[in-house]
Amino acid sequence: MATLLLALAVVCTGLYAGFMLIFLTGIMPALARLTDDGFVTAMRRINEYVPRAVFLTVFLGVIVFPAAAFLVPVAGRTGAQKWCVLAGLVCAVLNHLVTLGGNIPLNNALARDPGGDPSAARAAFAGRWNGFHRVRTALITVSFGLLTAAAVL
Repeated sequence: MATLLLALAVVCTGLYAGFMLIFLTGIMPALARLTDDGFVTAMRRINEYVPRAVFLTVFLGVIVFPAAAFLVPVAGRTGAQKWCVLAGLVCAVLNHLVTLGGNIPLNNALARDPGGDPSAARAAFAGRWNGFHRVRTALITVSFGLLTAAAVL
């Protein structure tokens, strides 16, 4: 059971880290080339469509599976494995705190102002959102590395 939980933790975290990295390196640079109106419209659509069942399953799995893998007793688990799983879980929790405290409030503020000035909306949104996104991408990438290390130690 513990091996399966750790494998699920690695898979969910890897999927989520990949999603975050693609957003950081591909989607946001592409959206940066749009006009203010195009950028704001695109971000609003993305924020409407991303939080659906598959995404939310992975989003929750990033916390649930590492926590379960840490809590299930494993005969022969090394201290290094245990600490890698715990540190990976902590990084994932911090990622979610950044998301919940930073990115989501900005997404919600952008959604609440559909008829406003796109230039002002983008100015209030883009820089701060990208800053939070860089932090959460780094955290979940480190989490993935730690969980992977725990699986191969």
